[in-house]
Amino acid sequence: MAVSGIVVIVAIAITITSFSDSDQINQDKIRVAFFPSIGHIIPIVGLEEKIFEKGIGEEKQIETKLFDSGPQVIESIFSGSIDIAYVGPGPIINGFLKSDGKDIKILSGAASGGASFIIQPNSGLESLENFDGKRIASPQISNSQDVSLRHYLESHGLKSVEKGGTVFVLNISNPDIYTLFAKGDIDGAWVPEPWATILVQELDGIRLFNEEKLWPNEEFASVLLIVRTKYLENNPETVQKWVESHEKTVTWINSNPNKSKSLFSNFLIDYMGKSLPTKIIDESFSNITITSDPIKNSVIIFAERADSLGYLGRSGYNLDGIFYNAVLNVNNGDL
Repeated sequence: MAVSGIVVIVAIAITITSFSDSDQINQDKIRVAFFPSIGHIIPIVGLEEKIFEKGIGEEKQIETKLFDSGPQVIESIFSGSIDIAYVGPGPIINGFLKSDGKDIKILSGAASGGASFIIQPNSGLESLENFDGKRIASPQISNSQDVSLRHYLESHGLKSVEKGGTVFVLNISNPDIYTLFAKGDIDGAWVPEPWATILVQELDGIRLFNEEKLWPNEEFASVLLIVRTKYLENNPETVQKWVESHEKTVTWINSNPNKSKSLFSNFLIDYMGKSLPTKIIDESFSNITITSDPIKNSVIIFAERADSLGYLGRSGYNLDGIFYNAVLNVNNGDL
């Protein structure tokens, strides 16, 4: 079994292919999507250490693709060009509902935490009374950090300008958030790792709080492992092997944190051209819990928050069947 070269996808144009045609053409592959991000360290380490390669065996070739956006991943699931993916709860929930619950299943957790509210020094955002007129960024409309930011505002009696409030919420990419933060054009940002730590260490941002402090038991699913339902139906044994290898990788990472960080750094050099400073990787990693627990209650709460913001439509929503419980996963439990 071989691992094909990683395809980096920054701006992706989806070519629609029928599920049946795509599956027939790619029946000897398992196509995996993830981000070049510390929160997605499971596929990175698992591939670098050949844990997935050994687990899957000779019958399937692992083809990997890098993305920078959760909605891009979901569109690739819909088009049949991705089989398994690591992505945040926001795009997963939207994709599950968009497909009427037919195209996506959550197999396992991958990471908990790893997002923070970073503010400018002297912005005054330590106090809620100073939020009026402030400009706060999150990476993308309806993504995990955006939902958390807007929920935080509304839970404290604040609203974004487009909803009649006084807080400007800007949805822009993480690199653009960095640029605007450096220029002083935004007052704060709700961002994932490693960007949160980058803003702190390179731009003197203040970490007002880690998002998990706002969640029950201080934990929430920030990255989940999902599968395209049609692929699952046609390749249940392969999917089971992937989940088992995923579980082994979680154990390996938590037993070998320094080696895992080194592998992540090497991965960035190999596929992105350069790594991050060691101190940024160290602090980013310390803010994330690597786990196969999907923390199901947090996914349900997240959907409730997204719905209250109007992101899930006007006719209600139903998440029944979003978790696939038949796959071996000791931490998955029952919904």
